[in-house]
Amino acid sequence: MLNYIDHAPDTAGTPLLIAHGLFGSGRNWGVIAKRLSDARRVIAVDMRNHGQSMRADTNSYTDMAADLATVIDHFGAPMDVLGHSMGGKAAMTLALTRPELVRRLIVADIAPVTYEHTQAEFITAMRGVDLATVTRRSEAAEQLAAQGVEPALQSFFTQSLDLSEKRWLLNLDALEANMPDILSFPELAGAFDGPALFLTGGNSHYVTAAHRPRIKELFPQAHFAKIPETGHWLHAEKPRDFEAAVRTFLTMDFQGT
Repeated sequence: MLNYIDHAPDTAGTPLLIAHGLFGSGRNWGVIAKRLSDARRVIAVDMRNHGQSMRADTNSYTDMAADLATVIDHFGAPMDVLGHSMGGKAAMTLALTRPELVRRLIVADIAPVTYEHTQAEFITAMRGVDLATVTRRSEAAEQLAAQGVEPALQSFFTQSLDLSEKRWLLNLDALEANMPDILSFPELAGAFDGPALFLTGGNSHYVTAAHRPRIKELFPQAHFAKIPETGHWLHAEKPRDFEAAVRTFLTMDFQGT
């Protein structure tokens, strides 16, 4: 089963499962998860090939959705599910294939479509860090900066650096090999009829008006909201606004759901 961080296990209310994005980890969500755990149990997982979770040759959304389903089966269904970017696609796949496990769905800045950009340059940059010489995360950040990685991503990537073992907590080989799958979205039949929130960054171009028909086809109860002056990493740029939007959606009355 996926490695996870359990926040407030004795709190009442429908539990919330958080699935991070590419190159992330459950630890990245610590502040938001802890704050949301005042009203519900919050489980933040490490996705496969990330953090302390299992290493695998495949990284498809069918695989990742099955991983999330195993976690929900372990703790008890249904759960609310929040996913960002890659984790958002995994969460959507879960909701479409195992709808009985998901009460409400929150998708952060991603659409159920195939993207043409690649993240391979960041894998190259991480491989370019001379880990043998690194004693502090700031030194790794400097080496990433020298390769053109912007400051926000330097900080984000180095959170997945194990300084004591001098290794990345990422299976870079598998993520690189599976990049086409990560950028895609599976062809799935049916729809998820539960409430779904598509929460996007006001300055992000990951979710556009052109994506809305497909979103509504797969998620008929989709609601849309934006956090102004944020990009793709909206939860990191404005965590309090992100938390407030999530909290509001999870407590809204959708005909008793």
